[in-house]
Amino acid sequence: MTIFDIFTLLGGLSFFIYGMGQMSGSLEKIAGEKMEVFINQLTKNKYIGLAMGCILTIAIQSSSAVTVMLVGLVNSGLMDIRNTIGIIMGSNIGTTITAWIMSLVGLSSDNPFVRMLKPESFSPVLAFIGIALMMLSKSQKRKDVGNALLGFAVLMYGMMLMSGSVAPLANSPAFSKILLLFNNPALGILAGLVVTAIIQSSAASVGMLQALSMSGGITYGMAIPIIMGQNIGTCATSLLSSIGVGNNAKRVSVIHLSFNLIGTAAFLLLFYALHSIFDFQFVSHGINPAGIALCHSIFNIGTTALLLPFSEQLVKIASFIIKTKPEEQIAFLDERIFATPSIAVRECYKLSVEMGEKTGASVQKAIENFHNYSVELSESIDKMEDEIDLYEDHIGSYLVRLSQSSLSVNDNRKTAKMLHTIGNFERISDHALNLVESSREINEKKIEMSEEVISELGNLEKAITEIIQMTVMAYETTNIPLAEKVEPLEQVIDMLTETIRLNHINRLQKGDCTIERGFVLADLLNNYERISDHCSNIAVAILEADADAFDPHEYLRQIKTLDNPRFRKMFNTYKEKYGA
Repeated sequence: MTIFDIFTLLGGLSFFIYGMGQMSGSLEKIAGEKMEVFINQLTKNKYIGLAMGCILTIAIQSSSAVTVMLVGLVNSGLMDIRNTIGIIMGSNIGTTITAWIMSLVGLSSDNPFVRMLKPESFSPVLAFIGIALMMLSKSQKRKDVGNALLGFAVLMYGMMLMSGSVAPLANSPAFSKILLLFNNPALGILAGLVVTAIIQSSAASVGMLQALSMSGGITYGMAIPIIMGQNIGTCATSLLSSIGVGNNAKRVSVIHLSFNLIGTAAFLLLFYALHSIFDFQFVSHGINPAGIALCHSIFNIGTTALLLPFSEQLVKIASFIIKTKPEEQIAFLDERIFATPSIAVRECYKLSVEMGEKTGASVQKAIENFHNYSVELSESIDKMEDEIDLYEDHIGSYLVRLSQSSLSVNDNRKTAKMLHTIGNFERISDHALNLVESSREINEKKIEMSEEVISELGNLEKAITEIIQMTVMAYETTNIPLAEKVEPLEQVIDMLTETIRLNHINRLQKGDCTIERGFVLADLLNNYERISDHCSNIAVAILEADADAFDPHEYLRQIKTLDNPRFRKMFNTYKEKYGA
């Protein structure tokens, strides 16, 4: 093997890893929406988890990304450790598809239909289609499809380069002597483990083994232990990702490692026990890429069938190895989920919905506190405001870092909407706290509001209650018709607050009200008005994220001038409802 062949082998490996990264990244974008659905449908049923893990890994062509995502989700408290077991096992099965695709390199036939299945036949076609989609298409989804096709073509080209570079090894006595070492199963396991751990890709290490098998010097007896080692070595990625996380997240990595260690021990013991009895002749026969893919699949499917019924025991093993210790405060979200950006966006969205619900609850409590003041209720609202501040800090920082990842167009819109919305939720909670301060002042100074003012405020508070509930619901469900109702109600609230101010001035001129009451009333009205303004901002963000071309300024201009017939109808409905 010449120095040129060595560089060709390294170049082929580089193409392979780069192509795999491009393909899996693009497939993750394409499958992003479906991945969200899969994650949302996770249940305690390990068989459903098994199917989901398999489908997710086939979709994004990376079992490592799925496992790292699970570590992040568990560390963030978003998933129970028991729900991860089926997914881990499913991802091990799903990753075998890559080996079957790469085995096409070994096809050999004069049949034109079979020849079309060879990578050198279809890879150039896929590369051409991919680059055409990337350059000519305006749709981001089509561009992602093109990038995935181009990545696959580069991957297969790298595989062919590796295969070609090792061809001279078939007649190399030195290489034959080295291969003899791998007749020792322990050395085979160690070799597969080390190589896979270094390059952190079981697909790449299996691809290298398939390329070497085409030299004709690799037998089934050599390949089987190496494949076992590769399955253990792929755990290196999840083990590295578990550094600095909580105990349960560490246990996810331990379960992944335990699955492959136990599977390897059981498989090899069974295989060599049967070999000693039946003397398998194929052990000394040369293995080809398809044979490697078959062994890879048999191991992962067999190990899953063996260990899936003992899922609870795997959790106990992990809990025994990772002793329970007092957990440090867990962050809201874990950056390890960045490996699957669409999942990270979805989990951010869930937390932002929680933030919105807490914000709505704080406004409701503040209104209740105004009419029935209590120290306990005031303190609970103050605590909620601190929690909402924490939500904004964690989600906002996380989204800013996440936005630097390669996001799909849809996920970019969601991220922009969330960044806009969480700020408005936090401002609303500030105004709820201001309402508490006004209630405290009324209570401490024994200020009594007239029945007329209480009646006027009651009408306004009903409108505020409706607009905050409507805004949170519209955000949570992305309900566009509901979001369109927010601005008309906001305009009616502006009219209500202005009317109450004018009525107060009239009472003040008649001597029916005091300046002190007026200051407190002004604070109440300002906070109610600002709450409705922030609800309007959120509604506009929802509408803007829904449309490809949306001009919020033009939308608000039409509303202000009542040019929009639908708005005019909703405005008049709310005006009549609240007597504005």
